Amino acid sequence: MCDKNNLKFPFLDSWAAVWYYKGNIRKSLHRYKFRNARHYAPAYGRMLAMKLMQEYPEGFDVLTWVPVSRWRKFTRGYDQVELLAEAVGKELGMVPVRTLEKLRNNRPQSRISGVARRRANVLGIYRAAAPKAVEGKRILLLDDIVTTGATAGECARVLLTAGAKEVYLGCMAAALHHKQDKR
Repeated sequence: MCDKNNLKFPFLDSWAAVWYYKGNIRKSLHRYKFRNARHYAPAYGRMLAMKLMQEYPEGFDVLTWVPVSRWRKFTRGYDQVELLAEAVGKELGMVPVRTLEKLRNNRPQSRISGVARRRANVLGIYRAAAPKAVEGKRILLLDDIVTTGATAGECARVLLTAGAKEVYLGCMAAALHHKQDKR
């Protein structure tokens, strides 16, 4: 199980992850994301929903997800986070709402190192697809993996700019961040 260690990401009120992104979890998520293992979505959704109910018993107004580009969805054949949102929504009794649109197919974050470069790579590539749906609402934003928080932070920024009250992130796995030695 993942322990946040009070790690904060820009524009997110809080976040929760089921696991650390390493070992067999990493391999499993790669199969899900890149090797057409869509059938993992219901099990992932149940696990993430349980984590979210534990972390946020007060619930949310809107359930949404970080979308992939149209090109990536076409070449992959599916949006893995949209499938995750449907599975989580089923468990939480919520219908996922497409609140974001990805405007272009940027370079994959996994091929970029450094927080600043990752933030620059996603800056301005999302827009609010349903501003009225988020106005004054507590938003649960889902993603599959969070490493630096650049993508989730940019999506949260767009949702807040569109009028969302708060944005929380739920994800399957988070990169393990080590505290820096302050000697």
